[in-house]
Amino acid sequence: MRTLIFPAQFGQLEIVRQFTRQAAADAGLDERSICAVEMAVDEACSNIIEHAYEGMRDGEIECTCEYDKESFIVILRDHGRAFDMLKVPEPDFDASLEERQVGGLGVYLMRHLMDEVRYDHLGEAGNVLTLVKRIKKAK
Repeated sequence: MRTLIFPAQFGQLEIVRQFTRQAAADAGLDERSICAVEMAVDEACSNIIEHAYEGMRDGEIECTCEYDKESFIVILRDHGRAFDMLKVPEPDFDASLEERQVGGLGVYLMRHLMDEVRYDHLGEAGNVLTLVKRIKKAK
């Protein structure tokens, strides 16, 4: 298990991507899965910065990566506003561009890049987003 606490600023996203990439590689994920984890974590942290910490300057995000033989898990904790991104509806790709609702593509990507996505609002203890990627066994 390893944890990184970083300022909730868009300029910090490269550091988080490197951190999760290395942890995913150490867990034995293949390159495709590593890229999926990186993209999902980037989207999640961007949403936290933009929505949970909107207008706040001193927010932090805690990123913990852990794994076992079956799964690689990223846990993102923040103390911003509650925003249950899991309640965001799937985008309607059949609607015309004018009719489509703004936003929601990042959440859609997270749901499709990861095997499991869980959100918990823990009151004073903050918000916790858990992203799980199953580790594929080499054949």
